[in-house]
Amino acid sequence: MFSSFGFKNKTVKELRKNKGFTAKELALQINVSESLILRVDDRKLKHVPDPLQSKLVPVLKD
Repeated sequence: MFSSFGFKNKTVKELRKNKGFTAKELALQINVSESLILRVDDRKLKHVPDPLQSKLVPVLKD
């Protein structure tokens, strides 16, 4: 029930590394450019713009 508690308070890079994705692999998975992933890598997930956040959450959460 509380497994995703604080999920959006983690950085994109931390979540990406926990799943074992490189920036390039994650970009290919959600069909965006690698540079976009690198730009938001140091942001917390809750501070990522909503269109990108809605693509990232399903991939990084499961």
